[in-house]
Amino acid sequence: MATFALVPGGGGDPWEWHRLVPELQRRGHTAIAVRLPSDDDSAGWPEYAAAVVSAVGGCSDLVVVAASMGAFTAPLVCERRSVDLLVLLNAMIPRHGESFGEWWSATGSRDARRRYHASLGLPAAAAEDDAVMYYHDFSQHLLEEALSRPQPTQSSTPLGEPWPLQAWPDVPTRVLAGRHDRLFPLAFQRRLARERLGLEVDEIDGGHALALSHAGALAERLDGYVRGLS
Repeated sequence: MATFALVPGGGGDPWEWHRLVPELQRRGHTAIAVRLPSDDDSAGWPEYAAAVVSAVGGCSDLVVVAASMGAFTAPLVCERRSVDLLVLLNAMIPRHGESFGEWWSATGSRDARRRYHASLGLPAAAAEDDAVMYYHDFSQHLLEEALSRPQPTQSSTPLGEPWPLQAWPDVPTRVLAGRHDRLFPLAFQRRLARERLGLEVDEIDGGHALALSHAGALAERLDGYVRGLS
């Protein structure tokens, strides 16, 4: 069985994985929800990668799963230690020299989001409403829990740093996209994965935070990936 390092998105909050961890454990895996140093203004991408490496220790059979902005960190982990599989979930796939701030315009993500929202009949203000953008597929109980939590702090330090890798690491990579993601629409994720990695996306039900809303289905997919390695 595998050890899963679960790398969160912006804010570095491991809470976004708290429903997935027990689902992976029930399938016989070890799951480590990593806390990134997102509130530390002295920490950049190298320090984020170091936090992941420290969290997993010397484990073998490592699978790194990175959500959203976590895709800036996860490939750096693959350069620092052995990784069997890298899984990008609703991910901001970076390229060499590009900063987080530059990524949005370089990829055309905002235009893609506006077109998708228009197709759903969502108002322009939807982009500012977390319940509509991120939590639209949550149960009422989970929605209330998510909205009651304080927003995690995200330092601006790494956001202006150019992504340092010259090339994508030589690690098997899967790109997994939520069919109902309202931040990074499915068609946008398909294009980004093809252009930047030459890969097709695997689809799964759920929105941007599907590790919370569809934890069981996500665990089943990740378990299948691991079984496919053997």
